[in-house]
Amino acid sequence: MVGQNIVTPDAAGIAASAKAAAKGKGLPPVHLWNPPFCGDLDMQIKRDGTWFYMGTPIGRFELVKLFSSILKMEDGKYFLVTPVEKVGIEVEDAPFVAVDFEVSGDDLTFETHVGDFVTAGPEHPIRVVRDPETGEPSPYVMVRAGLEALIDRKSFYRLVDIGEHHDGWYGLWSNGVFFQIIPSVELEM
Repeated sequence: MVGQNIVTPDAAGIAASAKAAAKGKGLPPVHLWNPPFCGDLDMQIKRDGTWFYMGTPIGRFELVKLFSSILKMEDGKYFLVTPVEKVGIEVEDAPFVAVDFEVSGDDLTFETHVGDFVTAGPEHPIRVVRDPETGEPSPYVMVRAGLEALIDRKSFYRLVDIGEHHDGWYGLWSNGVFFQIIPSVELEM
């Protein structure tokens, strides 16, 4: 290892690399990047979508949006990826929070807390996980490449209001797909 320059990853370096890699509109092509793993970064995304760096909330929306654009999931772990480095981060639940949605015809289009929009359908399914002890639902929508958004409570209540029964389930239609929320029989109890 003589002569090798060992670099400790930090948020500023990752942000600079991400800005340099973000050319044009749209998301950076993180699916094409496979740089070496550089270690874990003291960064965490809480269940409410708040990003923390070294225990402190990241208050700049533009920085959170930039980091969210270079987020990647591999083997159940989350990483920030640039063309030259990959660092691990911790995600408490889902990396995104769906904070609102619109209904247009038969489509449900969700907006995340970082300004991404996704229409639920075959490539962007909605799923609901229920806590085995309390039965409390946690609803999610797939945003991209294995990265989900937790649907916030107010949006979930609105979704439940527009749901319907189909084949023994209460759920939602979007983009020609029915997404199950809860067995119909459990609503009759």
